[in-house]
Amino acid sequence: MPDTLYDALIVGSGASGMFAAQELTAQGLRVVQLEAGPEIGPGDFDPSSVRRQSDINLWQRAKAFIGGQGIQARAAFFDARQRHLFVNDRQLPYTTPADAPFVWIRSRQAGGRTHVFGRVLLRWTDDDFKVHSRTGRGVDWPIGYDDLVPYYEEVERSLAIYGEDDGVPTLPDSIYGHRAELTPAERIFKNDVESRWPDRRVVTWRYIGPEPTRVLRPLRDALATGRLDIRYNSIVSKVLTDATGQRATGVEVIDRVTRQTTTVRARSVILCASPIESVRLLLNSASTQHPQGLANSSGTLGRYFVDQLPCVVAGTYSKSKGWTTADSAPADSFYGPSGGIYLPRFIAADGQSAANDFAFQGSIGRYSTPENTDARFSFFGYGAMDAVPDNRITLDQSRRDAWGLPVPHIRCKIGDSDRQTLRNQIDAIVETIESSGGKIDYVGSPLGLEEKGRGAYPDADPFSRFIFRKMFPRTMVMGAAIHEAGGARMGSDATSSVLNAWNQSWDLPNLLVTDASAFAGSGVSGTTLTIMAMTVRACRRLAADLRAAH
Repeated sequence: MPDTLYDALIVGSGASGMFAAQELTAQGLRVVQLEAGPEIGPGDFDPSSVRRQSDINLWQRAKAFIGGQGIQARAAFFDARQRHLFVNDRQLPYTTPADAPFVWIRSRQAGGRTHVFGRVLLRWTDDDFKVHSRTGRGVDWPIGYDDLVPYYEEVERSLAIYGEDDGVPTLPDSIYGHRAELTPAERIFKNDVESRWPDRRVVTWRYIGPEPTRVLRPLRDALATGRLDIRYNSIVSKVLTDATGQRATGVEVIDRVTRQTTTVRARSVILCASPIESVRLLLNSASTQHPQGLANSSGTLGRYFVDQLPCVVAGTYSKSKGWTTADSAPADSFYGPSGGIYLPRFIAADGQSAANDFAFQGSIGRYSTPENTDARFSFFGYGAMDAVPDNRITLDQSRRDAWGLPVPHIRCKIGDSDRQTLRNQIDAIVETIESSGGKIDYVGSPLGLEEKGRGAYPDADPFSRFIFRKMFPRTMVMGAAIHEAGGARMGSDATSSVLNAWNQSWDLPNLLVTDASAFAGSGVSGTTLTIMAMTVRACRRLAADLRAAH
């Protein structure tokens, strides 16, 4: 219905988009949601489809590369079962500087990347939100932990998170619907670490269990109101404005299948397309009133783009044999068991704040291993990246995607302080593991690959190990953490930020961005829970504004 005027229009249906839909429909608004990819359901998660072949999974990755998914196949967890849940890189290319490669892992379908993320949901603290006050670098967000607590709680109740109270000041407890558990090996490791270093804590993952309908509760709730229209295969190419350029009036849409262009009108527009896509859309929406891109009077649109600094370490744990799942969630025939351990920021001498800017997510004793052999472990580290203006998203007008839109150019280059953070991060996890009975096979990051002991993937065939070593410098680069953020950061001053404290554009108050584009820093924990909480907060304020203006 091209003449329909909706109260709100949401671009994207992933972590932020689904909570935007839930909140706005709950507030009585009529909402349209535009998703660039197709609708999917239980039939797209066939448990009988091909399984992961090996740890390196070389041949499935090679087949995906041939099929046009050369970037997506570099994701650490990639396997053939999930190929259809990632984009085709030939259809959706991007460019990077020669000296700053970036791996952009992404999805286009109902639910976005919620189908391929680790399902771990962790709160942030003022160690993340008040970075400048704590370190003298970066900027403080215009909101803090206390502003998000009630919204964290709402999201956690909605998703019935698995976890347990741990009392760690650098990782606040959540509201749990179910208990999470550690493996016997993880419990031994926890005792060793915490007895040796009182400032280092080992906790369970906080995560969501499997969803048999493959539609998470927020979107189901929104649909149940009867006030949500979802249009799939709808690629939003531009945000439209009124003659003054001060109000968003809707969007221009390209049909993914027919390539026909239409417009959809609304009283407000909420961008939830993920950082690079939302920034790309705003830049492509340049007009006479906004020649440098929509909502860019500050000149900061696209700038201060970050990801978390990645590192990986794997090996064996001599204090435990064999393996077990220790997953208290119901079995999922497609994804397999979940759960693991998390090492939050170490605790500073004041007993409350963080002593460092990195954290680690991993597991011990959850990998299939013969009963009489040492348990296996792996950890992935996440470090805070400095937000600098030269790291940015721009448009590469010399290249177009399959739908004729200019592709993003992504610059996300680590600086000297980032390299030091990575070195400290690697030293800390190596010390923690080796002092607690672990034997490291390899450790790697954008700084390089170091093989120790038996070397990387000692049980794999020689050819696969050779390819792993050759590909590592192209795989473990920025983007590998898949926690990209920034580009449309919120702030307290319209001259140095794109959004205000309520995720509203300073230039167009009825235009919101509630995905991680709005982040003013990278943090060290997963971004998803904060995206969700921030979205609920922003959309509740928007609904109140729309009612007041009606």
